[in-house]
Amino acid sequence: MPEIIKDAEHKMAVAVDHAREEFAAIRTGRAHPAMFNKLMVDYYGAPTPLQQLATFQVPEARTVLITPFDRGAMHGIEKAIRDSDLGVNPANDGNVIRLVMPQLTEERRREYIKVTRHKAEEARVAVRNVRRHSIEAVNKLVKDKEISEDDARGAEKQLDAATKRHIDSVDELLKAKEAELLEV
Repeated sequence: MPEIIKDAEHKMAVAVDHAREEFAAIRTGRAHPAMFNKLMVDYYGAPTPLQQLATFQVPEARTVLITPFDRGAMHGIEKAIRDSDLGVNPANDGNVIRLVMPQLTEERRREYIKVTRHKAEEARVAVRNVRRHSIEAVNKLVKDKEISEDDARGAEKQLDAATKRHIDSVDELLKAKEAELLEV
């Protein structure tokens, strides 16, 4: 039974970490390298994460400089950025790709907040699903008479506490991201 709880804690933590990564990919008024985490570049016929092909610098709040390790990848990087949903047009000077992030409009900010809330709800659902599966596993142990019902109730209380703790972390991440998005 302790391994069921430990496994549930781990899976819940993974769900929260995934939400944190998803939130980092949502564009705010500031430029940051995490915005490019999900971009794949066609590099000599193989889809390759952009993070593996270049270094990123953020000299100003809304400017990103991308320096490819291989100049042959510049065209592919530019195409991946142009085709993405970032809404920026890359400028290539032969050595680096410069991106200037446009100022977010109020409407766009509200749209990003809706996306953020949706991703937060997905994370909450994932945490609740882990709890449900773990409780089912504990109930199966009770049914097979491997543990007592008192032990099962104790495990359920531990799982409820872990669920609440992880959902609260998702809510804190959501609150911070919303504040970041509304900041002008």
